Amino acid sequence: MNDWIIPDWPAPPSVRAIFTTRKGGVSLAPYADLNLGTHVGDDPAAVSANRARVRALLPAEPCWLEQVHGVTVVDAALPAERRADAAFVAVPDVPCVVMVADCLPVIFCNRAGTVVAAAHAGWRGLLDGVLEATLAKMGVPVSDVIAWLGPAIGPDSFAVGPEVRDAFVSRAGDDAGCFRSGTGDRWFADIFGLARARLRRAGLGADAVFGGGVCTVSDPARFFSYRRDGACGRMGAFIWIAGDRSAG
Repeated sequence: MNDWIIPDWPAPPSVRAIFTTRKGGVSLAPYADLNLGTHVGDDPAAVSANRARVRALLPAEPCWLEQVHGVTVVDAALPAERRADAAFVAVPDVPCVVMVADCLPVIFCNRAGTVVAAAHAGWRGLLDGVLEATLAKMGVPVSDVIAWLGPAIGPDSFAVGPEVRDAFVSRAGDDAGCFRSGTGDRWFADIFGLARARLRRAGLGADAVFGGGVCTVSDPARFFSYRRDGACGRMGAFIWIAGDRSAG
């Protein structure tokens, strides 16, 4: 059974996006069912079959990235280096994709629907500015951009050490509000709140950021979670500009 999530955001009709869950594929445990990651130890034939199922929903083969928790952003339309954590595109029918299993997927588009982007934001990439780098590469005024935050590890599950909190707070003091004291020296981090804060400081208003709050760790039936399971599959956040602008 397929279980795509369609982002609930006011994107223009030319912009299409989906987020896959773990349902609807052929992989066996611990990668069951719809694992899209080639780097996690799953049977390559199963991953290929899973990707083919998703590819049937897309206008072309997506720009698969080798994600490294960095801030590099590539143009999905160019046959260039794919070692990156975000991609943008300004031509139709070229899907951008990032894969996640607790890290935060963020998709972007401008209100005219002429450029879209997808970013993979683990805490390291978020701290170092992958969202800001993605906005810069889109090449449009930030005031014209909207964003959607996909499922990720929730604030009741994301326990981090004091060095993580210190790293964020030393760069932006108001990020302290995104951390809650845990056991011992541990802190619970709100990755959705941290992303919203960074987007706000980059120039996106509160009315331009959608989604967030769906926890991957707490729903094992629907989502892969590296923090929960260790060995697991990967889900994908896809976004593209439809070539047929008249389509709904």
